Amino acid sequence: MTEHGKTPVTVLGLGAMGTALAEALLAAGHPVTAWNRTASRAEGVAAKGASVASNVAEALAANEIVIACLLDYDSVHEVLDPAAAGLAGRQLINLTNGTPGQAREMAAWAEDLGAAYLDGGIMAVPPMIGSPEAFVFYSGSGTVFGRARTALDAFGGTNYLGADPGLAPLYDIALLSGMYGHFIGVIQAFTLVGSTGAKAREFAPLLRGWMDAMSGFLERAAEQIDDGDYGTDVVSNLAMQAAAFPNLAKAAEEQGVSAELLAPLQPLMDKRVADGHGAEDLIGIIELLKK
Repeated sequence: MTEHGKTPVTVLGLGAMGTALAEALLAAGHPVTAWNRTASRAEGVAAKGASVASNVAEALAANEIVIACLLDYDSVHEVLDPAAAGLAGRQLINLTNGTPGQAREMAAWAEDLGAAYLDGGIMAVPPMIGSPEAFVFYSGSGTVFGRARTALDAFGGTNYLGADPGLAPLYDIALLSGMYGHFIGVIQAFTLVGSTGAKAREFAPLLRGWMDAMSGFLERAAEQIDDGDYGTDVVSNLAMQAAAFPNLAKAAEEQGVSAELLAPLQPLMDKRVADGHGAEDLIGIIELLKK
């Protein structure tokens, strides 16, 4: 740490997210050494006080804590492999989007080179970094998380999930899956109503109100999943929903709109009903997704 108790950090990658991370660290008083493949992208953080490394080896040598925020895990290897010797003794925090398997592979690779490894999943877009709305999942080395905690707090909320480095990307992708599922429904609804010439702005309050009214599904589903009970206190059973669901595709066809975003759900509903679970709740479909 510096004399003011601020942990110095190296940041590799200055795309939109990497720049936001570097700027948040600087704003919190942490000395930052930055590197980017395209050197001109470092000018912004340099103007705010960051030191700029001319190459990756120099960036690794500058600080014990190294944050990588690149396009994908292949990019991390492309950047670090040629300078791998410089990872010995470093605390590598990878905030690059990827999969659980990629995180576990990279953790093993880093540890073989003498580096401790922490993976992270950023639940924010760049403008949110440093705000109360932003949060980041971390998993892997608890020692790295503890040593870097004051710096990581500059990004937003911190959620340490445990020693398995694959947990952070797993939770990241789980939340993104929920987000994209939500987006799919919203896109379909706007497209359907838009086919009549209605303005999306006028429909949006109705859609928001309905989505808010349905938000209780989440907690109810969580209880059913944990209890393994999809058949108690069912209000709208699966058989009824499966019988009515084709109307969504039919209405779309009548309006000249594709229903392909919704199509995958129908065969799952039908199979679950055929398997004898028609009296249960919709969430029981989760059993068909388990391999």
